[in-house]
Amino acid sequence: MSYMSNEKVLLTGISGFIGLHCAQQLLNAGFDVRGSVRNASKEKEVRETLSAASVDTTNLSIVELDLTSDKGWDDAATGCDYVMHVASPFAIANPKTEDEMFIPAVEGTLRALRAGQKAGVKRVVLTSSVVAMFGSMKTGTFGPKDWTDTTSVQVNTYAKSKTLAEKAAWDFIENQAGETPMEMVSVNPGGVFGPPLGRDITGQSMAMLDQMLRGKMPMLPKMSFPMVDVRDVAKLHVQAMTTADAAGKRIVASTAQPGSFIEAAQILKDQGYKGPSTRVAPSSLLRFVALFDREVKGMVGMLDMNLMADNAQTLSLFNWTPIEFKQSVLDAAAAVQDITR
Repeated sequence: MSYMSNEKVLLTGISGFIGLHCAQQLLNAGFDVRGSVRNASKEKEVRETLSAASVDTTNLSIVELDLTSDKGWDDAATGCDYVMHVASPFAIANPKTEDEMFIPAVEGTLRALRAGQKAGVKRVVLTSSVVAMFGSMKTGTFGPKDWTDTTSVQVNTYAKSKTLAEKAAWDFIENQAGETPMEMVSVNPGGVFGPPLGRDITGQSMAMLDQMLRGKMPMLPKMSFPMVDVRDVAKLHVQAMTTADAAGKRIVASTAQPGSFIEAAQILKDQGYKGPSTRVAPSSLLRFVALFDREVKGMVGMLDMNLMADNAQTLSLFNWTPIEFKQSVLDAAAAVQDITR
């Protein structure tokens, strides 16, 4: 799809796993992109990564923005028609203090919204997560009307941060003054798999896949929740930005059926990969390890989870056919092997 509009998009977090795919799809569709990075030294890597993926970066500019600082936000949004706010701290491990994650997530989101409103942008697309919907649920189906209970002790810090940030964003949108209020759409991805656009595999899902392929994960946690391919996440971001009927909606960006690391390992073994193990880690063991390990502690709330997603609105609104989980896993594994050879 090519819009050839020369409309401008402020894309925060352009150097990340999702951000690079969003930049690729926006530039290929004819948008001007102003991408934000935390450090200007990232610009060369972003441009080289996109160029290596055959993306014309003529209409790309890079700005330096920090989620925890007001500096530069108003200038970055000036002249933009849309804001795509992808940047957010992500880690499974619970930080030493919750504010380490809460402050950049919530304040960064509000900075993006305030700058967008001041610049007169039409619509903001906010990258949220399904963890802002399913909270401490273990079984059943969640959907766009569900919200995570941030007071639950079963909810990890990351899920709380995404929920608080998204709620703060919707509160901001609902309390706008003026005749032409800014629109917003939240895109809530499930577990994100699929190939990275560049050669960075330090993100959580790629790092875990790399460990699986190397045989460094002898046991896997028992948890299943809806997954999504990173290329679909980017596609849905662009459609959420450009589809009139998407305004004001929370978009479930995932398959309806759950996927798991155990399933991913089996897919890889069936394709001849030698490293992955399909042994299941006893949940009781992981709960014990969580007493000493912050990363495992962040995972405990999702142990024994087996959730479905109600993605009917997404399928109909965007006429979307999700990339299958098997394809995501195999494409990601091929990319990781190519990078680590």
